[in-house]
Amino acid sequence: MNYEFNGTGMGLGNLARLSNAVTRSVSPENFTGEKGKGGMATEGEGLGPSGTLGQGWKISPCIQVEPGTAFTMADIAGPGVIQHIWLTCPVESWRHLILNIYWDDETEPSVRVPAGDFFCNGWCERSLVNSLPISVNPANGFNSYWEMPFRKRARFTMENVGTERKVLYYQINYTLTSVPDDMAYFHAQWRRSNPLAYMDVHTIVDGIRGKGHYVGTYLAWQVNSNNWWGEGEVKCYLDGDTEFPTICGTGLEDYFGGAWNWDMDGQYVTYSTPFLGMHQHIKADGLYRANQRFGMYRWHVMDPIRFETDFRVTVQALGWRSGGKYLPLQDDISSVAYWYQTEPHVPHPALPHREQLEVI
Repeated sequence: MNYEFNGTGMGLGNLARLSNAVTRSVSPENFTGEKGKGGMATEGEGLGPSGTLGQGWKISPCIQVEPGTAFTMADIAGPGVIQHIWLTCPVESWRHLILNIYWDDETEPSVRVPAGDFFCNGWCERSLVNSLPISVNPANGFNSYWEMPFRKRARFTMENVGTERKVLYYQINYTLTSVPDDMAYFHAQWRRSNPLAYMDVHTIVDGIRGKGHYVGTYLAWQVNSNNWWGEGEVKCYLDGDTEFPTICGTGLEDYFGGAWNWDMDGQYVTYSTPFLGMHQHIKADGLYRANQRFGMYRWHVMDPIRFETDFRVTVQALGWRSGGKYLPLQDDISSVAYWYQTEPHVPHPALPHREQLEVI
């Protein structure tokens, strides 16, 4: 029977619907995702622990990514939709393992982000996240539920820009199905200002060209001064905006769904909700912990910001000086922008040297 439902856009409201979509999964136990080809490895990282158990007993649960190389995690023929990504790697790998995703036959990745930052853990310290598209669970279990359609091909690589080999466990679950014309391609971009220049703004994303919609922001923010630091505004420039944006927020904690400095009884209060969170708070309370660090996410799932031709996002860094005046700050700010758009896309800016990626 030819069912009309293509098996995408999943939720409780359509979970009972039948579809001709085909479910597949790629992992180190089935690099190609072929039907009936999982768990067949006879060589792999688990060969020693398997002892005399033999084939089928967890021979290849993970891979090693050598320094200066990019490992192809998956190369999938479409059409189809990525529905779930799970991966884990040691904490010290999170800034030096770079996730790249290529759609169809493009030569420039649509996603190019350090693994930890993509999953809202930019500070290379374990922090749990309980949101709708991103979930991080004990201990270092990274999950993405961003829906990622592709028409010809989906290629995932993990690039090791560090100096040591890194272990990587992963699984990519997807469906092979028809992709409607109105489904755009998923993109994500990472940037860092360290430190932010005086009276400058941190650019979260720039150079987006095409039709699409912005769906999320993650910030990893280190405060390099005392007192409150989040008076700055998030500004979205779209479709020809120049000096002034169409969308301008009222403050950093407001953009992330909080208010009044996240201050309750003289303490920052963390939270992790389906669409908004300030989930990481590293206190400056130790001998070698000089600066407070925060992680914040906002998902524009229910309120995507739609653009026709071009788009960019910036954020100010503002605190307070004497006399009740704003103080432009020079903090360490990293960001990930998440959006959907038509292809082709403008290539992402080059990532800095591995030492400039590093979290100290």
